[in-house]
Amino acid sequence: MVSEAPMDDPPARLLLEAIQAGLPLVSRPYAELGRRVGLSEGEVLATLHDWIQSGVVKRIGVVVRHRPLGYSANAMVVWDVPDNRVHDVGRRMSAFEFVTLCYRRPRKGDAWPYNLFCMIHGKDRTTVLAQTELLAASCGLTRTPRAVLFSRRCFKQRGAIYTRNTDRAGTPSPARLEAS
Repeated sequence: MVSEAPMDDPPARLLLEAIQAGLPLVSRPYAELGRRVGLSEGEVLATLHDWIQSGVVKRIGVVVRHRPLGYSANAMVVWDVPDNRVHDVGRRMSAFEFVTLCYRRPRKGDAWPYNLFCMIHGKDRTTVLAQTELLAASCGLTRTPRAVLFSRRCFKQRGAIYTRNTDRAGTPSPARLEAS
């Protein structure tokens, strides 16, 4: 999805650039962002609300670096759930405290028959595997094909990139939401 941001307003552009760097780790991050770009805390919150409503910003969330916190057994569990059950099963899985991410994706033929993905971050493989079995039993998936894919390496984690500072001619480019 690509959405245009209101770039004719200098504080708005500065705010968009500031949020892509992440929220400051202070007690009032929106007030701090406002201080940096010349807006009040209320103006920052109102602007972000408008951007979310219009699709300029899809969501604001946290990027957690799990490994420094001791979570080294990180697994994506993929499931081949019947299409008529995937929505209900996904909702049930996402209610489990240890499931940090749960979403549906299309299958890719026989090579990739999985349509429901959930992420479990654990401190050891034994716990993650036990949690996977608990999910299967709780969601009626004990006989459902699945694969537990443990991470082998950690990639750089960051949020979305909304702006490029300038184009080749040095002109500020319009803000666009880009997947990162």
